[in-house]
Amino acid sequence: MSGDPQDHYPTRLEHPIDPISRIEPTVWGQESDGPLSERDLNVMATDGYLARPQTLGRDWLVPVGDELARIGGHADDDDPRIVRERQGSVRSVFEPHLFSDVIAEIVGLDTVLPVARQLLGSDVYLHQARVNLMPGFTGSGFYWHSDFETWHAEDGMPMMRAVSCSIALTENYPYNGSLMVMPGSHRTFYSCVGATPDRNHTTSLVRQEVGVPDQATLTAMASRHGIDQVTGPPGTGLWFDCNIMHGSGSNITPFPRSNIFLVFNSVDNALCQPFAAAEPRPEYLAARTAQPFSVQSATA
Repeated sequence: MSGDPQDHYPTRLEHPIDPISRIEPTVWGQESDGPLSERDLNVMATDGYLARPQTLGRDWLVPVGDELARIGGHADDDDPRIVRERQGSVRSVFEPHLFSDVIAEIVGLDTVLPVARQLLGSDVYLHQARVNLMPGFTGSGFYWHSDFETWHAEDGMPMMRAVSCSIALTENYPYNGSLMVMPGSHRTFYSCVGATPDRNHTTSLVRQEVGVPDQATLTAMASRHGIDQVTGPPGTGLWFDCNIMHGSGSNITPFPRSNIFLVFNSVDNALCQPFAAAEPRPEYLAARTAQPFSVQSATA
């Protein structure tokens, strides 16, 4: 993106400011643009999230499970794309579509890529992709946050024209760290207090402490919007808006929770310079080339 875009969503400030009403729509496309029905689009616009059963068919689950075992078993400690829990287990693997033909193929499925295009009303590219592994007993959660706050502050994403798809690879129970969302919270931007430390991503990917609302704000949001917990069988796809407030608890059960996490951004929303950080995060966290996604180019 050329020029110096206006910052409509200031954050990482010295002092709190009032919440900011969202400027952009949540849904950019229409029913005729893709597989989602008018009802689906209305749910997404109103709640900020939409669950899609059987985004991955049952025939995918075994090969994807085998692929995750392969990736986890060959995790290189010197590879910055491998993020570990504090006790050493693998927490996230970034850019899996670049070294896994299986995962690259999933991104291009009819149940995935056309939905992203419909929701964003344009061609899309992968802003970020990762595999999240939340093992039994030791998997830690993700604190309440809006993804857009980080992508805006640290990556330079100008507009709220991005959407995430989390595809469950294991059963999501109410008790093994499944995702919680505040429905409707995506319509308001909550600025955060506190400057971005240098290389904040080296610690925030394990425990996010900068760019999160304070407890009073979260309490007011929960009272206003409520909290939904998203559960379901393997293969379920959860689409959620870039600005929805969400988080997950730790997994102290024996049952692991793994998912493929894909962030689609509109090609018309390319990144500029960060709005509240000294330098952009690395490419594996925030792709800076807004070329429409294709399976062929992903694994070339």
